[in-house]
Amino acid sequence: MAYLNEELPVPLVEDDGLDAPYWEAARQHKLKVQRCTQCKTFQWGPEWICHYCLSYDVEWVEIEGSGRIHSWQRVWHPIPASLKDKVPYLIVLVELPQAGNIKMIGNLLGDGSQPVEFGAPVTTVFEDHDRGEQSYTLVQWKL
Repeated sequence: MAYLNEELPVPLVEDDGLDAPYWEAARQHKLKVQRCTQCKTFQWGPEWICHYCLSYDVEWVEIEGSGRIHSWQRVWHPIPASLKDKVPYLIVLVELPQAGNIKMIGNLLGDGSQPVEFGAPVTTVFEDHDRGEQSYTLVQWKL
């Protein structure tokens, strides 16, 4: 069962293809982020150059799907309106210690009224949406 409504728009790869490796990895239930091959700095979101040393030599690497909650928000007024039957739901900013403490945003699965603690450990959940040619996988988080 999908956590989010199936009426939501399908997430698409950016026109320039920059984030394609992320979405392809998610379909395989893997979490990938960028890392500079020169200075070894991790980064998220995807960019054509390293945020730290400005090298154009960045690669996609698989990381462990675990982290800790850095920040969070309980949503009561959803956009788009198709999520109105899902409120409240939780959005978390997850810090990934195994990837230089970069941060990634996502949904926290479970009861939207549950208590949330800063620093709480979370792991990835890969949520498959099979829509034929428009199939995709979302990276979600759980305590």
